[in-house]
Amino acid sequence: MDTILNWINENSGLILHYGIQAVIALVIFLLGGRVAKFCSNLTEKAFDKKKVDKAVGSFVSSIVYAIVFMATILMALSQIGIETTSFIAILGAAGLAVGLALQGSLSNFASGVLIILLRPFKSGDYVEAGGKAGTVKKIEIFSTELRTPDNKVIIMPNSKIMSDSIINYSREATRRIDLVIGVGYDADLRKAKEVLKSVLDQESRILKDPAYNVSVSELADSSVNFIVRPWVNSDDYWPTYWSLIENIKIALDDADITIPFPQMDVHLHKQD
Repeated sequence: MDTILNWINENSGLILHYGIQAVIALVIFLLGGRVAKFCSNLTEKAFDKKKVDKAVGSFVSSIVYAIVFMATILMALSQIGIETTSFIAILGAAGLAVGLALQGSLSNFASGVLIILLRPFKSGDYVEAGGKAGTVKKIEIFSTELRTPDNKVIIMPNSKIMSDSIINYSREATRRIDLVIGVGYDADLRKAKEVLKSVLDQESRILKDPAYNVSVSELADSSVNFIVRPWVNSDDYWPTYWSLIENIKIALDDADITIPFPQMDVHLHKQD
């Protein structure tokens, strides 16, 4: 017992120094945990405010928490005199090995982050991306879920989406319908144009502004082609499209204006 007391008396200054360092390291550890939690919650709230999928916000906030907490541990270890350089080197080597093994997944992760930041589309948009088209149902870290009009589910890797062009059909409030209607060369063009305009005027879903356009666009091989280009609200695009196709055919038939179709004339020559 006397030996221990003597040792304590002889090293009291050293013990006090390391005691203070240990207390400071503990304070750094406890405060760092609170800071990491605060940063994690702040990140999740920011994603909620941007109306990003909750799974994405939760995943990213957990990554933020892990990074801040790891930095806190390194600071606390450094405070009590533990050399962290070799520890960081080991973590770096391990991270490199994991990164090489999960190269494809990391590419999808990076692309998912870009989708979140750039927001080329959101849940509910109808898009064409990576060679596929459908309504966006979920935006996740590694993949995006699309649902086709015939109710098929497509799981698309985020890297494939960001490496190709993205067409978002839902972002703008209005869309233009582009139709090409051909009539015969024997048809009265003025009458045909009036018939097409009357069909558009009777369609209530067509917008007045911008105004529609009906013009002769081409003298084709077997028909005179009109372009018919009305504007509609994006939600009304397909119902209006299908309605116009049907009503234009009926109106042209009623006006005795023919719509040419490909046909082949076969001539037989009799040889004596």
